[in-house]
Amino acid sequence: MAHRLARRSFAVLLAFCAVLVAVVLPAAAQTQYPPGLRVGLTAPATMTPATRFPGFEDADRKAAITILDMPLAAMEGLERSAFAQSQTEVQNLKREAFPFETGMGVLVTGTATENGEKVHKWFLIASSATGPVRDLATLVSVQVPDKAMDVYSDKVVRDALRSVTFRPAPVQEQLAMMPFKINDLAGFRVMSVLPGGLILIDSVEDDITSYPYMIIAIGQGAPDAANRGQFAADLLAQSPLRNLRLQSSEPLRISNGAGHEIRAQAESVNGKPVKLVQWVRFGGSGFLRIVGVAPEQQWDGMFNRFRAIRDGIEPRG
Repeated sequence: MAHRLARRSFAVLLAFCAVLVAVVLPAAAQTQYPPGLRVGLTAPATMTPATRFPGFEDADRKAAITILDMPLAAMEGLERSAFAQSQTEVQNLKREAFPFETGMGVLVTGTATENGEKVHKWFLIASSATGPVRDLATLVSVQVPDKAMDVYSDKVVRDALRSVTFRPAPVQEQLAMMPFKINDLAGFRVMSVLPGGLILIDSVEDDITSYPYMIIAIGQGAPDAANRGQFAADLLAQSPLRNLRLQSSEPLRISNGAGHEIRAQAESVNGKPVKLVQWVRFGGSGFLRIVGVAPEQQWDGMFNRFRAIRDGIEPRG
């Protein structure tokens, strides 16, 4: 009970302090965002963008800042971990309310021993709930070997963490990281970028139950020609649709490559009738999957747009 009350009191303190943050903190000077991430900060001048993880590093001194960009729903789990009583890997734990560029978070500090060497650690747990971007949480981790503390003192690290800020999803950056490029969006809008794929929608609203949408994704595995039809049908069966009924299934050349097309009828998760097409283009060791879904009454006007997007997809050179 006492533990729960402490967490509630801490949450009230965070909410109160968040109102004051905009007055107390100066604006970030040179915010840097790891490619594709919505979370950035002003890194110490001696650090450079990391290539092995999202964040910044000083490879010579083995100091690093790692940034995780997560859905807001992950915030509760992060807080629970921060307030857990049993922490075996990090010693000398301290927890405190911590104001940063666009809000208030929880800062956890401590030390650990790694490969026989003392390492100082900082963990900032924060959300974007009080700013213009309201749908994400972040865990920013900093680790500095004891022998590098003359460069990365507690003040230097805290200054970097105070500069944490958020931005809307950088769609063009995220698209540039895809292994393929789309030359023609045919009037569709990028709704979401996922690992290895994306969702397009024909609306300003993010509602795939009411508006035409497309899913474009890559995957591993290349069945032989005799099994491509079944492989494509198995992929389609994983779609978030109900009462799926196949109308046609046939081999098809797609952009001068082997492919397979399936057309079908179904119902969206809210019971509305839809029509859809799935194209699978097969490569040497993987495949490209393209799915177009539209409400039944809009199908005739959508199919050619789906096909225009399909024909404008090409591997990134």
